Amino acid sequence: MLTAEALRPPRAVLRRDTGTWSLQTALHRRGLGPVAGVDEAGRGACAGPLVIASCVLRPGDAARFDGLTDSKLMTAAARDRMYDLVLKRAVDHAVVVVPAAEVDLMGVHVANIEGMRRAVARLATHPGYVLVDGFRVPGLTAPSMPVLKGDQAAACVAAASVLAKVTRDRIMGRLHGDLPAYGFDVHKGYCTGVHTRALREHGPSHEHRWSYANVAAAGLAKGLRAPHRVALSVAAAAVVQNGGSPH
Repeated sequence: MLTAEALRPPRAVLRRDTGTWSLQTALHRRGLGPVAGVDEAGRGACAGPLVIASCVLRPGDAARFDGLTDSKLMTAAARDRMYDLVLKRAVDHAVVVVPAAEVDLMGVHVANIEGMRRAVARLATHPGYVLVDGFRVPGLTAPSMPVLKGDQAAACVAAASVLAKVTRDRIMGRLHGDLPAYGFDVHKGYCTGVHTRALREHGPSHEHRWSYANVAAAGLAKGLRAPHRVALSVAAAAVVQNGGSPH
């Protein structure tokens, strides 16, 4: 039986000068594989779903993933190519889509945590260890560790970030067909100047997150009410950084 000490990864593996595969490689060598990475896309958006992905990569497959990094740092074409490669080469993966209405009901942070739990639970290959981008996620089905800027530090987290972002971007492209006035195909639901002007002109749609302050204000100005339940504890409480990097 593995002890609590054995489940604790060595400090040395946090060095990033040996590449994005070093952390999961060290965990595998300690008998803690398979290692799953988890990341999300859309946390900072005020429209559209939150998408969370988990991914398990083959140990020793680094040469196949040249250029794999944080999905935000890749071009759209590079992300699409990497998305196809991850689907082809990954041992296992899962993608969870949390609709805007569910984000409003739970709050974005709680929805994100719950989505990460679902993404890990849906893996057919049960992980021995889970690496999560940025913060601790309680309640996972395997030991886990948050990794600062994990999508730049651990290949499996970067792969999950690609799966989540490409999935979400494609969803937002389809939503643009239904709601062309908002420009979702360009800004993907983030609070750019174009999106803010569209919100003011047309008011929020059913795909907007009414728990976000800017959406609630735009709805109020148009005399509109949320088309779904918004928990009072999170209503208009989320903070959106205008012009921030999409994630």
